[in-house]
Amino acid sequence: MGLSETLANYFDVHKHGSTVRTEILAGITTFLTMSYIVVVNPSLLTDQPYIEGVDGIAIAGYTPGEVQSMLAVVTILAAAIATMVMAFYANRPFAQAPGLGLNAFFAFTVVGALGVPWQTALAAVFVEGVIFIALTAVGAREAIIKVFPEPVKMAVGTGIGLFLAIIGLQAMGIVVNDNATLITMGDLASNPVAIVSIVGLFFTFALYAAGIPGSIIIGIAGTAIVGWAVTAFGFVAPDAGLVVGATTTTISLPLLGAVDLVMPGGGAATYDITPLAGAFISGFGNVEAFSFALIVITFFFVDFFDTAGTLVGVGQVAGFLDENGDLPDIDKPLMADAVGTTAGAMLGTSTVTTYIESATGVEEGGRTGLSALVVALLFLGSLAIVPLATAIPQYASHIALVVIGVVMLRNVVDVAWDDITVTIPAGMTILVMPFTYSIAYGIAAGIVSYPLVKVAAGEYDEVSAGQWALAVAFFLYFVIRTSGMLQAQV
Repeated sequence: MGLSETLANYFDVHKHGSTVRTEILAGITTFLTMSYIVVVNPSLLTDQPYIEGVDGIAIAGYTPGEVQSMLAVVTILAAAIATMVMAFYANRPFAQAPGLGLNAFFAFTVVGALGVPWQTALAAVFVEGVIFIALTAVGAREAIIKVFPEPVKMAVGTGIGLFLAIIGLQAMGIVVNDNATLITMGDLASNPVAIVSIVGLFFTFALYAAGIPGSIIIGIAGTAIVGWAVTAFGFVAPDAGLVVGATTTTISLPLLGAVDLVMPGGGAATYDITPLAGAFISGFGNVEAFSFALIVITFFFVDFFDTAGTLVGVGQVAGFLDENGDLPDIDKPLMADAVGTTAGAMLGTSTVTTYIESATGVEEGGRTGLSALVVALLFLGSLAIVPLATAIPQYASHIALVVIGVVMLRNVVDVAWDDITVTIPAGMTILVMPFTYSIAYGIAAGIVSYPLVKVAAGEYDEVSAGQWALAVAFFLYFVIRTSGMLQAQV
């Protein structure tokens, strides 16, 4: 029995209507679209005293570049461990890594604004992970997700699609910041990144519409090659932002991070992570019970509902959901998430979560844990040469997010729009996700609005006690998160 047949049998590839080749292509696609985290996570978590409010992780005797290099290794290991568990235990095509937003909250709010030692922040992430393991083991997390109102479940996929699209459009320079309107169209005709991105985007759309296998990978690779070529042949200056190591206003953070990461202080990458691994233990020695609990609760809420939304949304794309909008055996991917968070904290990084970029691999046909295994192996492979994970420019890899974001909009037909008590919570879920840059907040908006509109319409008997409990819990969470109560207690 050959390797291909062994893998197919182990992961039940044919039973899920897939092939080993398709699963491998799906895994490569997912990796390419999320590999930016190897650079972005260290950049966000590292102490940056020249940026106001960003304190992050600082280790005596090490430069910020060296700490970033350690964090890159930790990020890779945490992603590989969590995704391996997803592959072998859950047999789902979902990839995991330290979550964006959660790492920013870790560095900017907990360590920066609140002044909590980074070791204590890691301890809070560790406690969150242990709680998740316990809740998942007894089926509590699965039970809570099943309580989600059906309109919210049906709307999550579309909301995630819009979320993916805006992330991709920003990385491509098509959507930029604006002081008056918050976002606006960039200077497309004068921005080489935007020009190459637009050409690559429509090229990828054409391949996808034509049903070309591996269309997203071809689109990503083709766009990157065009970017490298127009720079190499002198059509644009090397600092135009088309190649790794160049700088532009739009995508300077990850690209500058790549330079600092690979050659901190002009030397080789630092692979010794002993200053980070196990540092969470010392964090328990500097804990004020109430404020520590509030931090844990915040990590808990955001991670719980981010993961739940991603699993349901990507599961919808893959056709995994049952007639009630539930993901069968969701406890297994939830356990992978919990183990990943706990292991990540032990290694020295913020909360690990399931990535919405998994949708790109699912759209390429990934249906089993073999796709996740490919992602994990590619992460581990990038340890040999750390910059391997960021060799593809961000604007090229993020083309996939826009393509999949557009495709995921078709999930909107699953919502019963003719019923106003469905329209409101579903609409709030879809709109709030991209506008707050948070899957969790979108789900929260839908959950809070659902019982209110049902009662207003006289359909209060359709709201369960669990749905009321979730709505109240989210209301209390937002009071804690946005009223300044957390800062006042620290």
